[in-house]
Amino acid sequence: MTGNRTLAGNSDFKNWVSRLKQDIRSAQFKAAIKVNTELLRLYWRMGADFCEKQKTASWGDGWLKELSRELMFEFPDMKGFSHRNLKYIKQWYHFYNERIKIGQQAVAQLGEANVQQVVAKINEDVFFSVPWGHHLYIISQCKDVDRAVFYLKKTVENGWSRA
Repeated sequence: MTGNRTLAGNSDFKNWVSRLKQDIRSAQFKAAIKVNTELLRLYWRMGADFCEKQKTASWGDGWLKELSRELMFEFPDMKGFSHRNLKYIKQWYHFYNERIKIGQQAVAQLGEANVQQVVAKINEDVFFSVPWGHHLYIISQCKDVDRAVFYLKKTVENGWSRA
């Protein structure tokens, strides 16, 4: 018991614990950003696949609902595969892909050889670091890609919330 009291009053110990807590929070934040980035990259590839399949497949209109059911069954603990969110993924991809005539860029940056770089006007790190909910809000409010890009950049620069 005496050892605990001396540690609680020891400024060197308190400073060390404070730095350790900051390191833990920083690691948690970095991990959350990495998860978000990978999720958005997945959504981008899915959006590209959705648009391509819609052009070439003859599955009818119900394929997105069926895909949603399949993915939610296979990945019950993972969010993001509702029919509504799959529609948002398609809309998000379409918003940027169709409105920015994409220049060819090193596809390896996106991690998949069959995915084109959408963000000709945006730094990829900015595009993929903005949370999904922010992306949806921005494309719902902006009809122009340049304006959306402005808000993406400002979100990252200023740490803006959706509000």
